[in-house]
Amino acid sequence: MMDSPATGRLVFDGQCGFCTRCVGWLRTIDRLGRIDVQPFQAPGVPASVGATVEQCQDAVQWRGPDGVRRSGAEAVNAVLSTVIGTDAPSALYRATSGVQDRAYRWVAEHRGRFPGMTPHCQTHPAECASTGPE
Repeated sequence: MMDSPATGRLVFDGQCGFCTRCVGWLRTIDRLGRIDVQPFQAPGVPASVGATVEQCQDAVQWRGPDGVRRSGAEAVNAVLSTVIGTDAPSALYRATSGVQDRAYRWVAEHRGRFPGMTPHCQTHPAECASTGPE
């Protein structure tokens, strides 16, 4: 369950160093604690946002204050909108979704080649106990 004052949950790949670096950056800009960031490998996390493990393996997942689950580029923009307190990133996504979705898919497929850091699940193994289906 999310702790207050978080208004949404972002689910990422805790075995990915690039993904871990990206959520670290996001936590830095989330000065008001609006997001709860969790690796999908943690028990019950995929189901907590209404996703399957497979969906989480495929793309980042977000369930925000409106209760709607979003994934991929749409999720990234929705998270940024929540963190900075303006709809601008989501509005930009709506105007450029085709390009952003293709770019997200390419980055996701090649994420192991991007600079990262030690993956979350390596530094916090007790949080990543589950990798089986939800």
